[in-house]
Order: sequence, then C-alpha cells, then structure tokens
Amino acid sequence: MIDFPFLTEIFLKLLTALPVTLGLFFASFALGGLLALVILALRMSKNRLLSSFARGYILVFRGSPLLIQLFLIYYGLGQFELVRQSVVWPVLREPFACAVVALALCTASYTAEILRGGLLAIPAGQIEAGLACGMSRWLLLRRVIAPVMLRYALPAYSTEAILLVKSTALASLVTVWDVTGVAQQIIQRTYRTMEVFICATLIYLILNFIIVQVFAWVERRLSPRPRPLTDAPAPAATLAAGEKHEP
Repeated sequence: MIDFPFLTEIFLKLLTALPVTLGLFFASFALGGLLALVILALRMSKNRLLSSFARGYILVFRGSPLLIQLFLIYYGLGQFELVRQSVVWPVLREPFACAVVALALCTASYTAEILRGGLLAIPAGQIEAGLACGMSRWLLLRRVIAPVMLRYALPAYSTEAILLVKSTALASLVTVWDVTGVAQQIIQRTYRTMEVFICATLIYLILNFIIVQVFAWVERRLSPRPRPLTDAPAPAATLAAGEKHEP
C-alpha cells in the first residue's frame, strides 16, 4: 500500500530545501555563463597562447568527473597556506560557495563549446550584410551575432541547464543540505529509501519541466516570425471572370 500521508509529509519537508537547490543552480548558472563568455573569447582569439589556454581549460573540466572537481575545490584548496591567507578564503571555506564554484567551472567549459557551435553556425552573409550597412562591431555583435548565436545554441544550452540542475545533487556530499541532502537525512532516520527518493525525483522533474518551458519560450521569442501577407490586388484575369458572372 502507498502511504500517501507519509509521501505528502516528506514532499513538504523536501520543499523546504528547494531554495538551497535553486540558489546553487542560479548562482552557478550565472557565474558559469559569464565565465563561458570569457572562455569563448579566448577560444576564438587569434593569439595561440590564449586559444591554447582555453582549449586546455575545456579539456580539463570536460574530461574529468565533476565529483572529483568538487572534492578538489572543497578539500584540496584549504591545504594551501596561500589560499587560507588570501581574501577569497572566507568564501571558499563555505561548502555552498565551493559547490557553486565547482559547478560554475564545470558548466562553463560545456557552455563555451555550445556557444562556439552557435557562433560558427552564423551565416557569413549576415555578418557581411551588417558591415555593409555601416554597423559598428559592437552594434553588429548586439543586434546580429549575439541573438543568432543564442538562438542556435539554445537547444543544447537547455540540455546543459537540465544537467546542471541534476548536478546540484552532488553538493550534498560536501554538507550542502539541498533537496538530495535533506532526502539522505530523512532516509537515515526512517529507512524508507523508495518513498523519499520518489518525492525528491518529483521535485527535480517539476523543476526541469519549468526550465524546459522557459527555454522554449525564449527560443520562440528569438525565432524569426513570418511576415503577414499584405492585401495584393486581384489579377486582371480574375477581375474579368468576376465581371462576366455578375448579373
């Protein structure tokens, strides 16, 4: 028998941890997006040193497990005296901040490659047309390159956002009590793994569904809309045929 009262109680308890999960997601999503733009600029640079640095960054963070990156940042950085004496130590000694940094560094590597794919997909004719119209490089970037690149990158970017939501569950391993962390605490007290994880899964499903709808709305807004058909004059043959059938 399904214990609906217990499921309802667990679901409500897990909802109290939802702000932590959302905080992890939005903070790492925003920070990772800004870092991805920097990595993209370095990756597309004609300077081989800058381009090689971006390539190495992407290789490291895409090629190693996120869990190891999280442990290295949370447990590893504190072993260096230079880090403990720096101004960033009050931030890095907090589990939440370490989780955000690890998630942001990882998602930035994927996002940079997604945006690079969208940038390379822009037809060269659109850029040449903008330059021919007298647009400055900044205006061309804002009015042509950025919207088109984002529209091409949105499908893959939405997938990365969903993966980032699911990756926030790893933060519970460094004592960040998000939805997964609270679920593990409840399991330790009740030993009812199935019911608790079903409620946690439902919360993640709802959250990802909302994210998919938001990205779909943005994609519709950025997609070109067909122009409405204007009233065109009727052909002469049609008018002549109409005149013959008039009484």
